[in-house]
Amino acid sequence: MFEKLLWRALSARFPGLMVRAHCDIPCGIYDPHHAQLAAHTVIRMNTLINDLAKPAPSDPPEKRQEYHNKLARYIATKEQHAEIAKQEIRILWGDYFKPEHLQQFPKLHDLVFQAMKTASKARQEINLQAAEDLLKATNEIAEVFWKTKGKDVVRAKAAYPTERDIVVPKMG
Repeated sequence: MFEKLLWRALSARFPGLMVRAHCDIPCGIYDPHHAQLAAHTVIRMNTLINDLAKPAPSDPPEKRQEYHNKLARYIATKEQHAEIAKQEIRILWGDYFKPEHLQQFPKLHDLVFQAMKTASKARQEINLQAAEDLLKATNEIAEVFWKTKGKDVVRAKAAYPTERDIVVPKMG
């Protein structure tokens, strides 16, 4: 009983401020860039996997081993970056987006849900289309994100080997 009274008295005297942050510190820094970069990496790994020349059974063991090592690294990197995309989307969804953003962008909930499902598929499979869909979803989330901040966006061809679009805020 005493604790409740003390808590009420302290709360009345020192009202708390509502804080929001991706790191549970009120730094206010959020950015969809890492999700987009991860999606580009998933595309690139799918491309490298698809372009990897499978050795013939008559090839020396070293060549066969090199193929398996590269394949394992490409797959591990693809899966890791699909998970990074999911993590970054989760941070935006759980820590940044607010109810007023859902009112402003009524399709946001479904967009995030589909992005998470697509990231899972891109992680589970060697599937270039799933990787492309993941990038499309992360770019759409980036567009919504920047619009919630009152920023216009531009789509630009990324300087990465994927040469796919990336959505960034218009500067200036």
